[in-house]
Amino acid sequence: MIDFSLISVKSVLHAITSALLIPTIAILFLFMALTIVELGSLIVEIIVERRKVKINIPELVADFQGKDSEYIMDKIEHSSLFKRQKAVFSEWVKYSYLPIGSLQALASKLLIREELHYDKITSKTDIVVRLGPMFGLMATLIPLGPGLIALGQGDTKTLADSLLTAFDATVSGLASAGVAFFISKLRKGWYEDYVSSVESLMECLLEVFEHEREIKK
Repeated sequence: MIDFSLISVKSVLHAITSALLIPTIAILFLFMALTIVELGSLIVEIIVERRKVKINIPELVADFQGKDSEYIMDKIEHSSLFKRQKAVFSEWVKYSYLPIGSLQALASKLLIREELHYDKITSKTDIVVRLGPMFGLMATLIPLGPGLIALGQGDTKTLADSLLTAFDATVSGLASAGVAFFISKLRKGWYEDYVSSVESLMECLLEVFEHEREIKK
């Protein structure tokens, strides 16, 4: 009775793990497709954004000294800032009449929103980096069971097919994770620089606005 129960448990476990093979391979295909899409998106981003000359923040702030918000916005619109950075400043500078404390709170809110936006972009490849090797390992181990059984029965063809599936799954998972890691690392460096530039410029502009108000008093 005990042996029969043990065999039943093993059969159920084997059936469950065997049934997981196709979903696991499907997820690996999804990870590879997502990685290819994100790689294409990265190339487009390099072509569209990375060719721009990096803005000189101190020089831009120096030009803002003593100028009104209308001049500042015009200068920002014609600067080499990225499109999304310009949109943030457009939204922020139009409320330059608010008290300094309110402007600081608004700046913090906008910066957090930008960080969340960029985190959402990199989270896709971060998922592939974390889960790609895991599903690759699962799709590697699952076929080895039938392969070992086939080896015991002298069925070398089934063994070869199982090993081929296992190796392909390992390579797919690791390749997707490796490319995704490169994309995430590169983008995070860019986005940290984007947000840092916006934050520095906002801090400098706050000083400009505060100085203007002291002069008008």
